[in-house]
Amino acid sequence: ASSSARNPDATLYVGGVESVITEAILWELFTQVGVVTNVYMPKDRVNNAHFGYGFVEMATPADAEYAMKVMHMCTLSGKPLRVNRSLGGPGDKGGAVDVGANLFIGNLDANVDEKLLYDTFSAFGRVLGMPKVMRDEDTGKHKGFGFVSYDNFASSDAAINAMHNQFLSGRSVQVQYAFKKDGSGERHGSDAERLIAASNPAVQAAASAAVA
Repeated sequence: ASSSARNPDATLYVGGVESVITEAILWELFTQVGVVTNVYMPKDRVNNAHFGYGFVEMATPADAEYAMKVMHMCTLSGKPLRVNRSLGGPGDKGGAVDVGANLFIGNLDANVDEKLLYDTFSAFGRVLGMPKVMRDEDTGKHKGFGFVSYDNFASSDAAINAMHNQFLSGRSVQVQYAFKKDGSGERHGSDAERLIAASNPAVQAAASAAVA
């Protein structure tokens, strides 16, 4: 199944998946809480083993919301599953606060996937949903850049300071605030965005946790 055809509003990211778990098992598990329309687990191109995470698309966003509440931290094969909304499209931030702490990650090696970005950048704070690696819609070819979003600016600032021009899979990556999608030519991370975020109690709590 192709991840490019997912409906982001009804798609869940499922992490903490043991190596013995297959797409068929995830399908059967999530069918217990709603109608499943697609299960996709990225796999290693050499040994065909999955990377410990996958995406489950439910029939409706409401089904996805219910499945997330029921299945998050549910134990499967001895490990608790992490079930969150997938960061599959604009505005799809898993119910978390989107403050604009959105980063552009450039000059990526073709071997860098969403899991590696998540594992690398989650060290600086809570990543909203799953990072996005951009690929050609027709060929699936890696475009060499991606995006990571945080729930606070303390985390995104720390990621830029630590990772810009650092090597990831043998290439020096560019880490900076992403351009806004409104066509203004402005990047995220502006004083206005930070001011708004600073007035939000949920964001203040996230920032405090990030720097603690």
